Amino acid sequence: MKLYPLQFEPILKERIWGGTKLKTYLNKPITSDITGESWEIATVENDISIIANGTLKGKSLNELINEFPVSVLGTKVYAQFGKQFPLLFKYLDAREDLSIQVHPNDELAKKRHNSFGKTEMWYVIQADSDARLIVGFKEKSSPEEFIENLNNKTLLSILDTKKVKQGDVFILNTGTIHAIGAGIIIAEIQQTSDITYRVYDFDRKEANGNTRELHVNLALEALNYEKIEAQRFYSKTENTSNEIINCNYFTTNFIPLDGATEIHKNEKSFTVYMCVEGSFQLTIDGKNYTYQKGNTVLIPAALTDFQLSGKASILEIYIS
Repeated sequence: MKLYPLQFEPILKERIWGGTKLKTYLNKPITSDITGESWEIATVENDISIIANGTLKGKSLNELINEFPVSVLGTKVYAQFGKQFPLLFKYLDAREDLSIQVHPNDELAKKRHNSFGKTEMWYVIQADSDARLIVGFKEKSSPEEFIENLNNKTLLSILDTKKVKQGDVFILNTGTIHAIGAGIIIAEIQQTSDITYRVYDFDRKEANGNTRELHVNLALEALNYEKIEAQRFYSKTENTSNEIINCNYFTTNFIPLDGATEIHKNEKSFTVYMCVEGSFQLTIDGKNYTYQKGNTVLIPAALTDFQLSGKASILEIYIS
């Protein structure tokens, strides 16, 4: 089987806080006014990505990995994770504030849920004026202070709020209390996990009149009460892979493409490109593939040499 750059059918998720920007900004085929997430590449149970292009169209990512594990995942990724795809890629549209939440680390997630933890990063694609994120505590806190403020509905007073703009990046290590604010579109890269402990949801009700479930007791042990700095600053040298994040779970680079650049990879890891602005062409083995803003493409590890050309802002993600 000759592998090639793979795109997938978006897995669209309605959310109480979702809107319509995934269609208007990122051209996703949403059918409701409360679509909050487009899962671009996923192997979470019951949400397995289906290939949308080429000769493998209609096959699931898990089926492909099962058949060609090393060629798709890479030698290092396969040695570390077996036939599991270790990352999840999403676009999010927050028409309203998301709940304030936290994700457990690998150890806690394994013990409680037999799952990976959920380290994630955010790249801000679009932000309305005065749009904000909540990331961590203003100062070092404690379980006692946290519970007191939660009970008094003053939790926001001890949380760190960041005004954001297009291109801002944040790393959310497990244990970091956080929330995406209204008016923001985000590209999210995370470990393959769907475990979230919701601690405060602004007392809002769903369509059925009920409030959403909270997980305060589970969150208490998962929270990191230290003051952290989650924002990352990075270079933007044209036609170059500028490193933004290099953590235990993934490496993310920013490529401001204006012209063309040659890419040379080893076979240790797959590579994913998320086009967050503009459009570009990928040329491999004499064949051209074209991508627009909002497209996500998986390059199997066996494909090591290709060219990117066009005018675009691209996130490049792999496991190093």
